[in-house]
Amino acid sequence: MFALSCNRRRLAAAAALALILPTLALSAGAFERRGGGPAEVQRAPHGYQRMEPPRGIEQRPREFDRGYFAHNFQAHRGYRIGPWRAPAGYAYRRWHYGEFLPRAYWGPEFVLADFWLFGLDIPPVGYEWVRYGPDALLIDLRSGEVVQSVYDNFL
Repeated sequence: MFALSCNRRRLAAAAALALILPTLALSAGAFERRGGGPAEVQRAPHGYQRMEPPRGIEQRPREFDRGYFAHNFQAHRGYRIGPWRAPAGYAYRRWHYGEFLPRAYWGPEFVLADFWLFGLDIPPVGYEWVRYGPDALLIDLRSGEVVQSVYDNFL
């Protein structure tokens, strides 16, 4: 009697697997097709157009007007753009115009190429905006001199 019920259990388990396996195989095949093939070209966002850079952005000012840029501003609003990863030895401090930001803090990974999205001025030729923690700093690419600070521009 015990051997018979054991065989029935095995038979029932085998029947259940026979019903489930084709479904699992189809699911696995669909998963492989979704994740294993070539990536699709990303569509435009649904319901709105992507923001475009302002007109004339490719014609950055050639002259640097120190009087215009030499300011430390408090941002009128903050932007959420994700975490900021500092270089080794990071200890946040507020940088002011006229100070020199160490080279490690203005590498390409810190440059704000889409500065217009954050309400920042078009930088003159030879200058770039960089993110330094919550702040946006306009720096001279030759020396690292901070020529303008916008505090708390990023949340």
